[in-house]
Amino acid sequence: MNWSLKLLKVKGIDIKVHLTFVLILIWAAYRWSVSTGEGTQGAIFGIVATLLLFLSVTLHELGHSLQAIKFGVRVKDITLMPMGGLAQLEEIPEEPNKELHIAIAGPLVNFAIAALLIGIGALLDARALVSLEELQASLGSVSWSGLLAYLTSANLILGLFNLIPAFPMDGGRVLRALLAKKMDHAKATRVAAQVGQGLAFLMGLWGFMSGSWTLVLIAIFVWMGAGQESQGAQVKHTLGDATVGQAMTRSPHVLRVNDSLSKAVELTLSTSQADFPVLEWGNNRVAGLIGEVDLLRGLQSFGANAAAREVMRTKIVAASPDESLHAAQQKMAANRTRALLVLNSEDELLGLLTADDVNEAYRLMAVNPQLAMNAQ
Repeated sequence: MNWSLKLLKVKGIDIKVHLTFVLILIWAAYRWSVSTGEGTQGAIFGIVATLLLFLSVTLHELGHSLQAIKFGVRVKDITLMPMGGLAQLEEIPEEPNKELHIAIAGPLVNFAIAALLIGIGALLDARALVSLEELQASLGSVSWSGLLAYLTSANLILGLFNLIPAFPMDGGRVLRALLAKKMDHAKATRVAAQVGQGLAFLMGLWGFMSGSWTLVLIAIFVWMGAGQESQGAQVKHTLGDATVGQAMTRSPHVLRVNDSLSKAVELTLSTSQADFPVLEWGNNRVAGLIGEVDLLRGLQSFGANAAAREVMRTKIVAASPDESLHAAQQKMAANRTRALLVLNSEDELLGLLTADDVNEAYRLMAVNPQLAMNAQ
């Protein structure tokens, strides 16, 4: 099931909202209704304030995305979730200046929004933005001044929070970009991740000592994000210039569209292969793919005598032999598949690349990086 709904498209970027986003609206309605004592009016105010806040989050992500597009990076979509927004960039450029511009764009959008709101407040003589005392007094009130104060301070906090030098916040990428001017990208990522995890440890310790479990959860999120970023950069560095053609299985066992599932069972039991390309009858063109899950589902629903064409996946995720191994691994992750069909320009089968193939290549190249250059 697809849990995201498309709202609109901006500059070719799909803006989506995750269905769980409704939870934050329910929470906002309850919180503002109870904390202000304004009942239904407070609930409506909370929903409006939250929607406007997430408009700022969307603009933040668009700041990243439009800057990325300027550098030729494809942006798949932006998804709004209860914890914030996520822009799906095809890749983060390793050139320090490009990454720096992409990373800093989001917080700058928030600061620009805050400045605009302050300007609007000045024009409308909103006293909430004149002093910190009046700002604090207006926060939480169901009024125009309260809304203006809430959105202004929220954008300032968003901008500043994202500049914390820790992955996965923008500040972590800013730090890496600055470090990458002095060292290679992999080392810069490792150092930035260590800084991020150090800050996460201090943040978690402070949260534990002060009883702020929200801060502890944020610290755990930052720690894990920094670790994943470091691991991803290490994998990319280790795989280097290795290609799909160097790691793929060149002569995989295949099925024909009319073959029964019993043949797939026989191949699964007698070989180490678990994913089977399905070819058209009489030629080498690919018609689909049967993975382990597809096979089990087919056996349960249709029995062992069912034909491969009845259970195969026809939405094929493919790669070319010249494609980088790291890009293929990212494609697997994005499509949630453990196997890619390697095809030529006529959709004819050249090989099969599985997650096991990538893992084996990684282990070998971690020991001897020269293997990527020597492989034929």
